[in-house]
Amino acid sequence: MFDFLLTGEQRALRDEVADLVAWVPRDMVVAMDRDEIRFPTEFLREAGRRNLLGVRYPESDGGRGLDWVSTCMVMEEVGTLGYIFACTFGVGAELVCDAILRHGTREQAERYVQPLLRGELFAAEALTEPRGGSDFFGATMTGEDRGDHVVLNGQKRFIVGAEGADFFLVYARTDPDAADHEAITAFIVDRGPGVTVEHHYGLMGSRGGGTGRLRFDDVAVPKANIVGRLHGGVEVFATMMIPERLGTAAMTIGPAAAALEVAGGYTTRRKAFGRTINRFQGVSFQVAEAATLLDASRSMVYTTARAVDQGVDDALARKHISETKKFVTESCQQVVHNAMQVMGGIGYTDVYPIERHYRDLRLASIWTGTNEVMSMIIAHEWYEEYATRLAQRRAARRDLEADAVHAGAADEKVYE
Repeated sequence: MFDFLLTGEQRALRDEVADLVAWVPRDMVVAMDRDEIRFPTEFLREAGRRNLLGVRYPESDGGRGLDWVSTCMVMEEVGTLGYIFACTFGVGAELVCDAILRHGTREQAERYVQPLLRGELFAAEALTEPRGGSDFFGATMTGEDRGDHVVLNGQKRFIVGAEGADFFLVYARTDPDAADHEAITAFIVDRGPGVTVEHHYGLMGSRGGGTGRLRFDDVAVPKANIVGRLHGGVEVFATMMIPERLGTAAMTIGPAAAALEVAGGYTTRRKAFGRTINRFQGVSFQVAEAATLLDASRSMVYTTARAVDQGVDDALARKHISETKKFVTESCQQVVHNAMQVMGGIGYTDVYPIERHYRDLRLASIWTGTNEVMSMIIAHEWYEEYATRLAQRRAARRDLEADAVHAGAADEKVYE
C-alpha cells in the first residue's frame, strides 16, 4: 500500500507485519518450496502470537477491529515472503473465520475462531471437487440428514491446508431434490474419523501449504456445526467471494514487489558493455512497466478495499472485486516475468528467488475463481450498469450516440 493512503495506526501495523516477515527463517522458506515442510504451522502460530491474524475482526474474537484496507496491507506484506505464506495466512484467518463470524453462531466463534486467531488451531476451506472447480453448485459431495447430525460422503481436492488444518469449512449437497442454489449446506468439520488426506499434490509452485485431496467417509457432523442454515450454503458462499478474491489480489502484490526489488538490486550492480544494465532502455523500460503495473495494482486493491469498507451495493462490489482480482493477478504475473527477463539466465536459476515467485504466482489467476470467471462476472455486471446508465442519459436528454457527424445515417446502422 502507498504510505500516504495509510493512517499512522496502519503504518505501525505494517511495521509489525514486517517484523513477522523478518522473523521467518530462510530455511523455512526453502524447506516449504521443497515440500520438506508440508504446512507452515510455526509461522501461523507466531502470527497468532503477535495478534496479526484476522485484524479486521472484533477485538472480542481476537482481531483488532480494523478494516479491509488494513487487511490488504497486511496480506501484501506477508506475501513478500512468498505466495504460499499469504495463502495459508489468509485461508484460515480470512476465509474460514469470515464465514463463521458472518453466518455462524457465537458458540462456533468461541470454539473455532478465537483459538484460530491465537494461532492454536488451523483451518482450511474445502470447496473444490474432483469433478469441477468453477461449477461450484454442481457439487456432488452429499450430506444425509440423520436428525441431530448430518453424514458427509465425498471428496474435495486442491485444498490448501489439507495436511495441516484442524478443521474444515466444507460444502455438501444436503437436498438432492432441490435446485442447485438451494441444495448446498456449509459445515464446520473437525479432522477426525472418516476424514483423510488421500493425495498430496506435487505442485508447480506454492508448495508447503499442505495442498491435497480430502476424503470424507461417513463423517457424522452435528447440526450445531452447520454454518448459517440447512440448505443455505449459497448465502455463505456469496459473502466468501469478498475475502477470497480481494484477499487474493492483495496477497499477489507482495511476491511481485519482492521479485522486482531483487531485479532492481541486480540491474543496478550488473554491468555489460562498460556500464550497469539499468542504463539500457531494454532493461529500464521493462522495470518501468513493472513498476507501473505494481502501482496500478495497489491503486485497484486500495480503491476496492475502501469501497467494501464503505458498504457499496453487492453488484458494484462484485464487479470491482472481480476486476481487481483479474487485473492484479495478471499484472503481477507480468511484473515477475519482467523481473526474470531483465536478470537474464541467472533469474531462471535458484540462485535468486525470482523463479520461485514466477512458479508460485501462476496460481493467482486460477484459484478463488479463474480469471475467465472474473470476466464473466465483470461483463454481466457492466451490462446491468449500462442499462441503468442508459436510462439516466435518456432522462437527462443527452444521447451520446448522436455526437457524430453522420449520426443520423439510419441506413448505415444495421443491427440484424
